[in-house]
Amino acid sequence: MKNFSVVILAAGLGKRMNSSLPKVMHKLSGKPLIKWVVDSVSILKPDNLILVLGWCSEVIEGFLSGNNIKIVYQEEQLGSGHALIQAGKILRDYKGYILVLNADVPLIKSSTLLSLIENNRETGASATVLIARVNNPFGYGRIILKDDIYLEKIVEEKDATQVEKQIKEINSGVYCFDENLWKALLKLKPNNAKKEYYITDIISILRELGKKVSSVMVEDSYEVKGINTRTELCEVESMLKERKIKELLSNGVTIIDINNVYISYDAKIGMDSVIYPGVFIDTGVSIGKKCIIKGSSYIKNSRIGDASTILYSYIEDTVISEKVKVGPFSHIRESSILKENVKVGNFSEVKKSMISENSKVNHLSYLGNAQIGKDVNIGAGTITCNYDGIVKHDTVIGSGSFIGSNVNFVAPVKIGEGVFIAAGSTITHNVPSGQFAIARARQRSKERKKSTVDSKNSP
Repeated sequence: MKNFSVVILAAGLGKRMNSSLPKVMHKLSGKPLIKWVVDSVSILKPDNLILVLGWCSEVIEGFLSGNNIKIVYQEEQLGSGHALIQAGKILRDYKGYILVLNADVPLIKSSTLLSLIENNRETGASATVLIARVNNPFGYGRIILKDDIYLEKIVEEKDATQVEKQIKEINSGVYCFDENLWKALLKLKPNNAKKEYYITDIISILRELGKKVSSVMVEDSYEVKGINTRTELCEVESMLKERKIKELLSNGVTIIDINNVYISYDAKIGMDSVIYPGVFIDTGVSIGKKCIIKGSSYIKNSRIGDASTILYSYIEDTVISEKVKVGPFSHIRESSILKENVKVGNFSEVKKSMISENSKVNHLSYLGNAQIGKDVNIGAGTITCNYDGIVKHDTVIGSGSFIGSNVNFVAPVKIGEGVFIAAGSTITHNVPSGQFAIARARQRSKERKKSTVDSKNSP
């Protein structure tokens, strides 16, 4: 869909956040507020995506670089209307529709934005305003209708009369304008309590110019919840989590204690999986059917196959197949792959490694840059010494091998299939398939000479 452009307003100071970080860079469910909005509008593929920045703009620019976004700046903080004027440097001669929204309304849906454009086209309106009906309208601009049909004006909270403050229909701060926007902006004046230029005054100006102004009511006011404080950020986070948990419960997932878990908005969890108290499921997680996720486990950017069990473990950027058991107290790090029926147990760590089917790493081991074959037993205390101070090297262990306890593999090293490595060995050379390898000093016992301390302590 084309013939429209988008302006995202992100120049506000965000003072109520009480932060050195720009408000729109604060994270909601792991993603900065502004990225939520950018993602929603990008799906629609606008002709232009313009971001109006002000304070601390370099932080926001750095984060969004490479997203095909055009930047303009509001040097003085003179209100939302003044911020929109800055977009005229790019869009003044543009003939399509212009969607305008704030960067602090993260839950706005692409379909809702599309409905504003469609309303403008169908009604011939010069402006369509997205409105919502809320129980507590405090802080929002109130919608004033003429004859209960046409949108006459929007009155800000600080400029509203007591009667107007009782109105439940509020301005969401999301608009769709046609090219008459620029004529209206030329007439915009700071005739309000704060002497600022308000976008909301454009509605009255367009009416005075004889233009039609329409509105669309959002189905769920949750979608246009703005975030100005850390309290509101926390509230929206809770709303997201609550809705996600309800969705999962209705889809056949058991959550033992809904008040003692965190589950990200984008989590996918299969039927008959059980989520125990204390679990933290971050963004980018897919969990299969009949899984058990237990204890203080943290999972992010990972896929977990059906019938797998995760106990008190940290898992990130990992692919786990079916019937795998991890933990308790395991750490599975980036670029790791655990194949079917693998077990990684107590206090073991895996990084950038693949462990093939039916292999076991049960206790106190570290596998980094390793390729482990099928049916391999990794004994307790086994370590791949993969880093030489400059480069990280690979360790390859063939299928059917048995690795005794407390073995060090000094990479790069390759172990064939069906190899037996004796406990306590430090392996520095390749071992062919079917071989037995032992690499440790011969034990020797000598008579112990009594020390001076022993003599003094003797009876």
